[in-house]
Amino acid sequence: MEIDSEVLLKKIRAAKEGSQSAFNYLLDTFWNDVYGFQLKKTHNEYEAEDITIQTFSKAFKKIDTFDESYSFSTWLIAISKNLHVDLIRKKKSSIRSKTTTHDEDRVYKIADETPTIEDKLIKEQHLAQLLTDIKQLNPHYQEVINLRYFQEKSYKEISEILAEPMNNVKVKLLRAKKLLAEIISSRNT
Repeated sequence: MEIDSEVLLKKIRAAKEGSQSAFNYLLDTFWNDVYGFQLKKTHNEYEAEDITIQTFSKAFKKIDTFDESYSFSTWLIAISKNLHVDLIRKKKSSIRSKTTTHDEDRVYKIADETPTIEDKLIKEQHLAQLLTDIKQLNPHYQEVINLRYFQEKSYKEISEILAEPMNNVKVKLLRAKKLLAEIISSRNT
């Protein structure tokens, strides 16, 4: 898929301003590239997905440092590659690192009340069918959907429950909503 460089640059600039739709665009546009790269590296779907989530989390947190004279996809892959190297080092040294609450407190805040296409599709469904659709998601996506929409937990509460950085929770939720919307759309066609 050819990406229009002008549109991409506008989305990157909008993301730097905190636009939720711009973050969604970047996630949707580059998810497969980063995930595919990690799948080749790890040969493990779960690890590839986890590193991809961490990649977007870190990229969105540091988006203001992105130099527009470079390729955005190359920047994402570099972040992803570094995260993979860190994972290998952690495995080899068997040292578990913990996320500091200081990092979570500095997480970017995105306030966008406009429902996305995915949100609209999800709300249109009957609860029983929606639960059936949710069960088709991977367990960690089911959990984040359940915590956010059925238990009505905040991002901070979900972050504490899952013992994950808030950025990871936000990216997981974005991805879970997109996958759920795809399941609903494919069932409706």
